[in-house]
Amino acid sequence: MRLEIPDHLNGSRVDAALAALMPDMSRSGLQKLIDEGAVTGDGKALKKNARVTAGQSIDVEIPEPEPLDVIPQDIPLDIVYEDSDLIVINKPRGLVVHPAAGHPDGTVVNALLFHCGDQLSGINGVLRPGIVHRIDRDTSGLLVIAKNDTAHRSLAEQIAEHHMERIYETIVLGNTQDEGTVNAPIGRHPTDRKRMAIVPRGGKEAVTHYTALARYNGWTHVQCRLETGRTHQIRVHMASIGHPVAGDPVYGPKKDTFNLAGQCLHARTLCFVHPTSGELMKFTSELPDYFTAVLEKLQKQAR
Repeated sequence: MRLEIPDHLNGSRVDAALAALMPDMSRSGLQKLIDEGAVTGDGKALKKNARVTAGQSIDVEIPEPEPLDVIPQDIPLDIVYEDSDLIVINKPRGLVVHPAAGHPDGTVVNALLFHCGDQLSGINGVLRPGIVHRIDRDTSGLLVIAKNDTAHRSLAEQIAEHHMERIYETIVLGNTQDEGTVNAPIGRHPTDRKRMAIVPRGGKEAVTHYTALARYNGWTHVQCRLETGRTHQIRVHMASIGHPVAGDPVYGPKKDTFNLAGQCLHARTLCFVHPTSGELMKFTSELPDYFTAVLEKLQKQAR
C-alpha cells in the first residue's frame, strides 16, 4: 500500500509516521516490516530512524495473510448496515472483538467469519480479519469492519487523518467542566503492562474532546469525541482529570456504585466516507439497557 506523509508528520521518524498512519498495526509489527525491507521510499528500503517529509510517498509491502485458523462460530451479530465493502455492527458489552490470550474464540471475528465467510480484508492477518478499529470487551457500540483490502485501507486512512468521527457516551465520577479537551500521550504503564497510562515519553498522541450532557448528584453524563483512537483512551484520559468512568475496574472508582462489572461506555456515533461511493455514512445506536439503567437510577436520586 502507498501512503503519503501529511504535513503534521513532517520530520517524523518513519516508524513513528507509519504508526500514526496505520493505527491498527502494532509498532513492533511495523518495525519488523521495516527491518525486512518492506518499507520503501523512492524505491529504496528505509531504516526505522529515517526521517520523512510532508508529501513524501512511502510504499509498505504487507505480506499475504496466513491461512486462517480461527473457527467460524454462529454468534448473533446486531448488524446496522452491510454492503459488499463493509459491515457496521452494534457490539454488546462483554463481547471481545478478536481472539487473544485468554479469549481464543467466542469473539466478533469468529462471528464475522461465520456470517461473511472469506469476504473480509486480510490486512491485519489471521486473528483480526476485517478489523479496522476496536473497542474494549466491556464497551458497547458501533464498529465498522472492512470486507476487502481497498475498503480497509480507505477506512484506516480516515482514522489516521482524523476524518472518521467516533463519538462515545459515558458516565463519569464528579462534575466535569461544560466542555474540554484532554491532549496527553498514551502508552503502556511503566510497571503494570496490562494497564495504559499517560506517559511523557514513548507514548502515542491521544486527544479526547468531551462535553457534559447532564449532571447528577456526584456524576456527569458525558459525550466524548475521539480525535485519535488509542487503547483505553477515554478511560485513561477521563481518569487523568479526576473523572473516571463509572464501573471501570481498572481506572475507575474502587467502589462499583452501580454494580456494572465493567465500564459504562458506549460507542454511540460513527461517521465516515464510504470507500467506494464517496457517500458520507453516519450511524447512531441507542444507549443500551445497562447504560439507561444507570441514568434512571441517577435521575431518581436527583428528584
